[in-house]
Amino acid sequence: MKKIIALLLALVMVFSLVACGDSGNSDVTPGTDQAGEPAAPDAAPGDEETPAEEPADVVEDPAPAPADGEDVVLPRNETLYFAGQQWGAVNSWNPIGTNQNNAMAIASGVGWRETMFETLYMWNALDGKLYGLLANDDYAWNDDMTQLTFTIKDAAKWSDGTAVTAADVKKTFDIGIEIGNGVAGSYGAYIDSIDADGNTVTINAKLNDAGQPVNPLKILDFLVLQAIAQENWINTCYDRNNGDATAILNDAGDDVVWSGPYTKYYSDDQKVVLVRDDNYWGQDASMWGSLPVPKYLAHNIYADNAAGEVALKAGEVDVCQQFIGNVQNLWLEDGLPISTYYDEAPYGICLTMPTAWFNMNIPVIGENAALRRAIAMAVDYDSIIANAMTNQSPSFSEVPRSLMNPTAGEQALYNQSEVADLQFAGNDVEGAKALLDEAGLVDTDGDGWREYNGEKISLNAVCPNGWSDWQASMEIVAAAGEKIGVEITTLYPEYDIYQTVFVDPNQTEYAIFMWSPDASTPSNPWTRVNQFMGMDYIGIQNNWSGNWGQYKNEEADALIKQIPLTTDETELKRLYTELTKIYLTEVPSFSLMYRPSMFHTVNESVWTNYPADDGRNIPPADCTDGYGIRALYELELVG
Repeated sequence: MKKIIALLLALVMVFSLVACGDSGNSDVTPGTDQAGEPAAPDAAPGDEETPAEEPADVVEDPAPAPADGEDVVLPRNETLYFAGQQWGAVNSWNPIGTNQNNAMAIASGVGWRETMFETLYMWNALDGKLYGLLANDDYAWNDDMTQLTFTIKDAAKWSDGTAVTAADVKKTFDIGIEIGNGVAGSYGAYIDSIDADGNTVTINAKLNDAGQPVNPLKILDFLVLQAIAQENWINTCYDRNNGDATAILNDAGDDVVWSGPYTKYYSDDQKVVLVRDDNYWGQDASMWGSLPVPKYLAHNIYADNAAGEVALKAGEVDVCQQFIGNVQNLWLEDGLPISTYYDEAPYGICLTMPTAWFNMNIPVIGENAALRRAIAMAVDYDSIIANAMTNQSPSFSEVPRSLMNPTAGEQALYNQSEVADLQFAGNDVEGAKALLDEAGLVDTDGDGWREYNGEKISLNAVCPNGWSDWQASMEIVAAAGEKIGVEITTLYPEYDIYQTVFVDPNQTEYAIFMWSPDASTPSNPWTRVNQFMGMDYIGIQNNWSGNWGQYKNEEADALIKQIPLTTDETELKRLYTELTKIYLTEVPSFSLMYRPSMFHTVNESVWTNYPADDGRNIPPADCTDGYGIRALYELELVG
């Protein structure tokens, strides 16, 4: 079974961060040694000679928050301002809840956002390694890969001064399964249980009928993507809600205990501010050896991408996680002190594919693969890439569509020649019309719109309001519908509404809607393929994990389940090829572009020394996600 992990990590994560286009990255297999086994993470970051600080006898609030109605005045030289993450007011600070809409503290990008609630390990997609955070760099599998064991750092502390323990890890998992939060959806099918013994954690894999682990890679995902909550606080939350799952999921969490370097300071419908916790345990020599540089992390809530871009240009935003069309013009033409991770296109690292998901709950969609494929064939993707993405993405002619992102390693995982006749590059209006005619979806009353069961086919195409590049993409999808006689109207709800609807497995409100599958984790591309077609997510409430269109295909699901236990490279390629055939034939969803999983555009008028393609091995993860949070310890004030 060790060969399973070795093979999958070597094949799946190889070139996982090679940028689309000419990135200049070398052809190496990240995260593996010469034998192909997962390489041990590097030593924990920080100055090993920095003496550990004794924990304070009394843990005080990091800083007094402003009273209601007071102006929030933040020193500019102590505040790092963000844009493109927070849309709408925060719903809760509850790390075990759902629909928190709290992007600065509770969100997952290229690894978990490590600002307030920390994970066991940090994922660095640049090298494919796991770096210890709450846990030591000592995780190990048993011989048959049915158990993974690691220890918690002695220095790791909660904000109330108590130690982080293995019991906290166990309770985080157990409560997630009990109340059905994201833990259940993401890991319930792969982790059977977690044992705690002092500082030692043992994760027991779920086994298949043959006694083998269902998917060891998803256990590694748990290490880097699941934030750990305090057992005592979970019990408090449980008791005050009388054990009611819905009430626990919606608890505001205002009294929450945290382990990270920042905590809540102020939030309303205009801004969210985190303040540094100067008692943070990570000052210990076993971790960073210091505090992060900015005292405050602040995010004004902008109406849309355009407003965020204006603020970035004005130097009111330091780190911008949003798409900016023709971003190079900001420095080439406007002469602004703005930069991206790469100096040249694509400027970011293309790891994911924002996707239009068909809602299978709507009969005309769920019962007609021809309709789904015809809409996808007719979309003008070159226009999306040229206009919505301003060519910050390879086209589907350059990298034909499949289940894979455009990196070399993933493209090598399927046989392209076997699926070439199914790969569509878009704008095939006549082919789409012929497909609909053959399927009997025709216009019988002469009004220009095709019908199904005697009624006009009328759908909507939906994404959050203010996400300008996504909205531009949905307009092009709607235009494709008009060209082939299928009425598609656009709908742009506010994000705080949108994110409660598309995660509902029974919703029929959105017919075609946008969301992005996973980009880079230890388990990709398997996880992404499972998100596209896996049946584990069918019917799961508050589904943030995958298969948001509720597509059912037992053949595809069976193939997906074989991949984690397949050791033969040829067989692995066959499985991915067969799944690609099913996906391109059935078209339960269709990707609209290749895209960075996170945008990382920075203004260096106040702060500098941001992550860049400079050999420091800090990923462009908005200074907050996974190992990308290391950036906060290396920032410098300009001048």
